[in-house]
Amino acid sequence: MKNDFHIAKKMMTELFNREQADSLRRLPTALDLVDFYSNDYLGMAQNPAVKAAMQSALDKEGALGATGSRLISGNRKEMEAFEHFLAAFHRSEKALLFNSGYAANQGLLSCMAGRHDTILYDQLIHASLREGLKLSLATHYSFRHNDLEHLEQKLQISKGQIFVVVEGVYSMDGDEAPLIAMLELCEKYGAALIVDEAHATGVLGLEGRGLVAELGLEERVWARIYTFGKALGGHGAAICGPGYLIDYLINFSKPLIYTTALPWHGLAGVQAAYLEMQKGSALETLRQNIRFFTEQIPASLRPQFIPSRSAIQSLVYPGNSAVRELAKTLQVHGFAVWPILHPTVPKGQERLRICLHSFNTEEQIQRLLDLLEKEVLPQTGVISIF
Repeated sequence: MKNDFHIAKKMMTELFNREQADSLRRLPTALDLVDFYSNDYLGMAQNPAVKAAMQSALDKEGALGATGSRLISGNRKEMEAFEHFLAAFHRSEKALLFNSGYAANQGLLSCMAGRHDTILYDQLIHASLREGLKLSLATHYSFRHNDLEHLEQKLQISKGQIFVVVEGVYSMDGDEAPLIAMLELCEKYGAALIVDEAHATGVLGLEGRGLVAELGLEERVWARIYTFGKALGGHGAAICGPGYLIDYLINFSKPLIYTTALPWHGLAGVQAAYLEMQKGSALETLRQNIRFFTEQIPASLRPQFIPSRSAIQSLVYPGNSAVRELAKTLQVHGFAVWPILHPTVPKGQERLRICLHSFNTEEQIQRLLDLLEKEVLPQTGVISIF
């Protein structure tokens, strides 16, 4: 392009600044190592029954792709049947499929509130929820992570219909929202609670139904988002909530209305993953591995681990360069562990994000912990950030 000097200069300067801060992102090469970095918590991306369901869907007559939005040519009776299954499984009046967790979060938050309403959100919510907030006409305020007193302060100054947005399990810390106490506050102030269950699905609750189900709160939480790209090993997401909300999203949620639908064979795999999850064997093995990991963390490292009973175990190791080098050392020794850098997390809270799976062995987990104990330099004062 001619005359793009100013564009190029601006972008290259920003890239240079990222590189100087050792936070420049690049697409990584797939690591043929022991997997402690993917979100495939239950191994469903490798499950033979899931693959067979996708192949069976592909073998049937019909178009390979969805061919259009669900409001035009992309809808199928199989999708509607799957939504009925999801609503029953997650104990909700209705469910609605979206192309990704990102699209579901953005699609819900961008249209659910008006300019006279208020959205309150935990400061650690996912970027997709934040993007939805930017598109909303509502006033929005953050509250400190899992801080009930700060949430109540924000509830007291909120106007119009109030919505509170949290995650069941937080993607970078692996900790949980105090949902029971949050619901009591929401009900006190007439607020609607929204819970993103992306990293709780397939990990917590009976049959992996998530944190809301584990606590028996399905009828009190206004809306829930279930993402298929983590423990279910596929792609897409669903919003579960009251029937009027689902009907409203069909009419007003732009990421649904103006997007070509997912092809059915991918969703057929997700449906099969739900059935495999219900069998319970992968879920129980995952939970055993989580217990084993947390019990075996060396005493010298405990202050640097964020307490978590989820598949996400985060070891805080401040400094982009330092945590990147630590991850490289682990990779050299055969373990795929990924560093999480600033600005994804606040400066000084850079960390290794260790993901546990049903297919990891106790021997692999122990070797990883032994290597960490050998390689990690104690970081004084880290515990004070939690």
